[in-house]
Amino acid sequence: LRAGSGKGLSLKDKLDGNELDLSLCDLNEVPVRELAALPKATILDLSCNNLISLPSDFCSLMHLVKLDLSKNRLQQLPLDFGRLINLQHLDLLNNRLVTLPVSFAQLKNLKWLDLKDNPLDPVLAKVAGDCLDEKQCKQAAVKVLQHMKAIQSEQDRQRQQKLQAEREMEKKREAEQRAKEAQERELRKREKAEEKERRRREYDAQKAAKQEIEKKTKKETVHIRKPASSSRPPQRPRHKLSWSRSVLRVLLFVLFCILCTLAACKLTELQHQPLCVSVNTLYEDVVAALQNHKTLQNMLQHNSK
Repeated sequence: LRAGSGKGLSLKDKLDGNELDLSLCDLNEVPVRELAALPKATILDLSCNNLISLPSDFCSLMHLVKLDLSKNRLQQLPLDFGRLINLQHLDLLNNRLVTLPVSFAQLKNLKWLDLKDNPLDPVLAKVAGDCLDEKQCKQAAVKVLQHMKAIQSEQDRQRQQKLQAEREMEKKREAEQRAKEAQERELRKREKAEEKERRRREYDAQKAAKQEIEKKTKKETVHIRKPASSSRPPQRPRHKLSWSRSVLRVLLFVLFCILCTLAACKLTELQHQPLCVSVNTLYEDVVAALQNHKTLQNMLQHNSK
């Protein structure tokens, strides 16, 4: 039987109850789609064919309970072979397998296993042992499952360690990034503070320069005003001022006396006295002199005009 048209009908014809025998059919590929259409075929015999590999969708045949792949040329099984969780009997005799996929550990219902005549890894070969009778094949299934579970656990542990290391590395990178950002913020803060300090110094310098200019201007103004103030006549000492006032008072008193004498000589009966006659004569001479002086001034003013 070869993969081709009408294969579904041929497979159905080969179905005997729940057994489907496709051995000695010179198969190069597994007709997965047609097999999936026969969920009743829980026992599948693919022995003595030319199978080099199994397609990845082969693992969708989860209804399989017994599978015979002996006497093929299989070099490896699909990575998700462990999806065949209902598999109880597996014959891999006389293939070219070196290792088994880690997912093999998920075949929790596997009770029988034959791995003879495969170039197995020495550790795996030692674990599988011989499958010369029913008991040894059952022991092989148990031991291989345990071995694969240990490998799976170790891989899970390594994966967890790797994830943990990646998380630690990520945390470290985040911490370094936060430290870098904090350092950059501190640098910007320091630069900002320095800029503020620089501007403050500039402002203080400008203010000081302005004050200095104002001070110089004020000094120049004071220097300009000093000569004007120095042009004022110096104040006389207080004792000189008081002496002048005393002289003025004496003069006023003398003048008052003269006026009183003149009034007495003019208005009273004393005017005929010799003293009063002399005073009146002197008064008239003075008045005449003043009038002559006034007449002279008028003449001079008239001539000048």
